[in-house]
Amino acid sequence: MSAAEDRKARIKQDFIDARGYWSRGWDPLLDIAPDYFAAYAKLSSVPWKTGTLPPKIKELLYIAIDSSMTHMYEPGLRVHIRNALRHGATRDEIMEVYQLTSSIGVHAVTMGVPALLDTMKKTGVGGDVTGRPLTPRQEALKTAFIANRGYWSELWDGVLALSPDFFEAYAEFSSVPWKTGTLEPKIKEFVYIAVDASGTHMYEPGTRIHMENALKLGATPEEIMEVLALVSVLGVHTISMGLPILLDEIKKAGTRSA
Repeated sequence: MSAAEDRKARIKQDFIDARGYWSRGWDPLLDIAPDYFAAYAKLSSVPWKTGTLPPKIKELLYIAIDSSMTHMYEPGLRVHIRNALRHGATRDEIMEVYQLTSSIGVHAVTMGVPALLDTMKKTGVGGDVTGRPLTPRQEALKTAFIANRGYWSELWDGVLALSPDFFEAYAEFSSVPWKTGTLEPKIKEFVYIAVDASGTHMYEPGTRIHMENALKLGATPEEIMEVLALVSVLGVHTISMGLPILLDEIKKAGTRSA
């Protein structure tokens, strides 16, 4: 074995030792760009070497960001579902992660309504809807949301004021995994943090809300940092998605590979 091949073998084994798996999708990257892969492996392995979250939870967080509507990266999703199952995750736990993750569609509302309220104020159209007393129905909806979700944010004030019907339907939708799921509340909040903070979404208001919720539920700053470290490597999908396409197009074109 040449020195170059020996180095690649060591890089591969180090990755397996740290991450607990190997995917054939990594083979061409390791072959073509071993320096890059070694650097990626070192970065992605930090929370696996120094973190405290169980491997199953780490894999569930990868499932969340890969299945998110802002990413939808099927190859990675399949890899991490296999890993999660190997670490003891159940079908229902993975389904619960899907349910939690699917709620980020509401950010069209929680981002849009504050802009709408600001525009209403500037134009003088509609009045100060959030300054009005809540109706008995709105009070009941707010109370039920807090009971089911464990928190309240001023982001919901405008939604509740402008469309109690939408708020009621969303509250019911988003509360399903909180009523029927089995993941502990802290882990649910980690899923929200992972999806909101991921490079394909970067929704700061939600990230802050769910960090606060997680801390109140007993999470440590170190655990939240671990969540952020885990999802920070999402950008490698530029390579894992792009490299097979590059190699295929090179083959079709009959051009040199280097």
